[in-house]
Amino acid sequence: MKPGLVVGLTGGIGSGKSAAASAFASLGAAIVDTDAIAHELTGPEGGAMADIAAAFGPTVVRPDGSLDRAAMRQRVFADPAERARLEAILHPLIRRLSDERVHAALDAGAPYVILAVPLLVESAGYRQRVHRVAVVDCSEDTQVRRVMARSAMSESQVRAIMAAQADRAQRLAAADEVIDNSGDLDGLAEKVRALDGRYRQIAAIARANPSCSG
Repeated sequence: MKPGLVVGLTGGIGSGKSAAASAFASLGAAIVDTDAIAHELTGPEGGAMADIAAAFGPTVVRPDGSLDRAAMRQRVFADPAERARLEAILHPLIRRLSDERVHAALDAGAPYVILAVPLLVESAGYRQRVHRVAVVDCSEDTQVRRVMARSAMSESQVRAIMAAQADRAQRLAAADEVIDNSGDLDGLAEKVRALDGRYRQIAAIARANPSCSG
């Protein structure tokens, strides 16, 4: 793998991680999104579906062979052991594929790589695989409002998901950079543009001094 910069991008549900990743992509950064990889693995003929079906049975498999996310969500939030069993199937596959894609992007000459990981702060393994952590941040009330606006979830369901994640203070404590996404998309794009310039400078130094990027 060529030397370069890998930035871990994270934030709580509804914080705007996907919008921030899209803004970085529009400026030429390579994006490796672990959520997207998880969807690939649990789609029709996805690489994790045989093991998931064997472990959880046909009730979590849709007719097209993909994961029934609503059914699985009910099971894993009701039973921590079920959640751990699902993670034991998915996480090694996600780590392997994300590593492969990060390496491929750097080898292909990407200016830097954004590794988008929703639970980066909770996952020590991911923190060790990135050079910097950028946290997309907004108030918890804003998170709840955004998720309710885009989904059929109730406030209590959204807050239950938030309670299972690192809290806002923990994410901010882990951040090298904080991207305030309290406002609109134009404001977010401006903040991302400023960080893009900074990351390109850091990446150039890493490429010129490979020992600094390890």
